[in-house]
Amino acid sequence: MVIRLYTSCTPGTRHRIAPDFRSLSKQKPEKSLLVKKSKLGGRNNQGVITVRHRGGGHKQKYRLIDFKRNKHTIEGKVIRIEYDPNRNARIALIHYADGEKKYILHPDELQVGNIIQSGEEVSIQIGNALPLKNIPLATEVHNIELNIFQGGKIVRAAGTSASIVAKVGNYVTLRLPSKEIRLVFKECYATIGRVGNLNNYGVVIGKAGRKRWLGRRPHVRGVVMNPCDHPHGGGEGRSPIGRVQPYTPWGKPALGIPTRMKNKYSDAFIIRRKK
Repeated sequence: MVIRLYTSCTPGTRHRIAPDFRSLSKQKPEKSLLVKKSKLGGRNNQGVITVRHRGGGHKQKYRLIDFKRNKHTIEGKVIRIEYDPNRNARIALIHYADGEKKYILHPDELQVGNIIQSGEEVSIQIGNALPLKNIPLATEVHNIELNIFQGGKIVRAAGTSASIVAKVGNYVTLRLPSKEIRLVFKECYATIGRVGNLNNYGVVIGKAGRKRWLGRRPHVRGVVMNPCDHPHGGGEGRSPIGRVQPYTPWGKPALGIPTRMKNKYSDAFIIRRKK
């Protein structure tokens, strides 16, 4: 996926770098795979804001993605590649031989018309899904299950992939995009290849209005607030935060403080922490 640069004819296009959508399908998404998506505005079931700076945005519908890839030994054909407003990766519409249609995450280099499969004995090619025990070492994989039959949970963002490092006993060692090395049960499924839309990291929004279209409201710096609103607030004029390190709006240390729960059940599977 290529990116598109703009001539600086307006302030909004001066620094804008946008993805190029010319290679994506212009047809409407598959209606049977769409569900309603309600706007929450960052509020929970009691109406209390639990995630700040959310609200507004363009109306969206959720695309049902097949993360489980459990149609074993049934061939599927890639019909088209589409944009998904709910993720930074692209999605591919698959027509299976039994007549069923499903969306999957679009792996890089998977083309319209290609045939994909899932199962224990399928070939090692882009888009196929296999158990980790049947995938060769040093192979790039994505959409990896953490528990069997649960569906892919990790390595699903645009341009990401994990690498198989070793196989010992009932577990396979993976190097994740965060450089973390962890064990995953060998019967868990993963998809061959890297997630598409590799150049997503280079996208520049360009203007505040485009951020509002995505449902993001403005952020306000803590140093310009009052002391009652933020630990960084108060002072005369342009003053520093007044503390030895930055803090969150709720008085907790920020920027670099580990927030992972201690003694988490999955600690036993992590060989090396992410950097």
